[in-house]
Amino acid sequence: MIKSEYFIQAAQKKGFGLYTGVPCSYLKSFINTVIDSEHLRYVGAANEGDAVAIASGAELAGVKGVVMFQNSGFGNAVNPLTSLTHTFKIPILVIVTWRGQPGGAPDEPQHQLMGMITPQLLDLIQVPWELFPTEIDQVEPTLDRAVAHMQQHQTPYALVMQKGSVESCPLSSQLAMKPQPISPTNLPLQQAPAFTRCDILQAIQAGTDPDDILLATTGYTGRELYAIEDRSNQLYMVGSMGCLSSLGLGVALAQPHRRVIAIDGDGAALMRLGAFATIGYERPPNLLHILLDNQRHESTGGQSTVSASINFGAIAKACGYEQVAVATTPEQVKALTQHPSEQLMFIHVKIKPGIPDKLPRPKITPLEVAQRLRHFIQAR
Repeated sequence: MIKSEYFIQAAQKKGFGLYTGVPCSYLKSFINTVIDSEHLRYVGAANEGDAVAIASGAELAGVKGVVMFQNSGFGNAVNPLTSLTHTFKIPILVIVTWRGQPGGAPDEPQHQLMGMITPQLLDLIQVPWELFPTEIDQVEPTLDRAVAHMQQHQTPYALVMQKGSVESCPLSSQLAMKPQPISPTNLPLQQAPAFTRCDILQAIQAGTDPDDILLATTGYTGRELYAIEDRSNQLYMVGSMGCLSSLGLGVALAQPHRRVIAIDGDGAALMRLGAFATIGYERPPNLLHILLDNQRHESTGGQSTVSASINFGAIAKACGYEQVAVATTPEQVKALTQHPSEQLMFIHVKIKPGIPDKLPRPKITPLEVAQRLRHFIQAR
């Protein structure tokens, strides 16, 4: 058993600066130490997959991230661990607890199956792992092995934490209670969409500065943005449905002096709606979250989403976004993009369904996109 600060201080010396995740009783003292630290940032995620995306965004933007969660929520993290970190080659450190460990302490029935398969699941998704250190002299060698793998392979490394690995540590401070932003209660009525996704993406590009970072969600949004004009400050998400806004949050926190524009879709946003709450709490003033809403899962055959019955703007306001707008024309979108509010902002844009003829797929690979974005950030 070790004190949590031993590991956290050693990790900090190796560049790990952002921690995110979902609590577990095994992690209690570990999370408490991070929250109490004046030099580290803890982001409480709505679910484990969001945490992976947040840490991935931070890593892309130059800050090493640590993801912490209970193994009962491992399933929520499988999608981004296999289609985001693996595909884009994003190395993050994962600390997953081992509830229901065979031969270990008795636990609740819901942990039985996951306890049996946690190591095999890590093996299956090709995330190398070892047990979390329980002795002081194990900490440095463990971190050295993790960092060496992450540097060589650019993929995650996991530490599996058994019960009793870390000494108990009370929480001295609490996450700040941020008051709800005061904003108008009424938003303009949505008009029937008259413009395409391509029209709006062109307006967004036209309203950006050269230093801005553009992140486009999975499906046709990324492909159309690439087709309009491929730029080194753009990332085209693949897989990882619903993770775009959390990735944007991680990038925005790691690069507070650079504007980040996350271009989301209605289907993707609905898949991980809890991300709105985390983003609204953190409120990075340099993040602009734009939702293109055609009420369809268009890239998978045009199946309807439930967005017709959803007021996304009201959700964003209720979650703490300081500025919320509805835009109906490319000119409005360009104006809102061109003149940032210097507060966390959400723009809801309803668009017509449909895609351009002969829409190309990006010739640049996700790995190349990620490397290019890293170089873009480092060079400026």
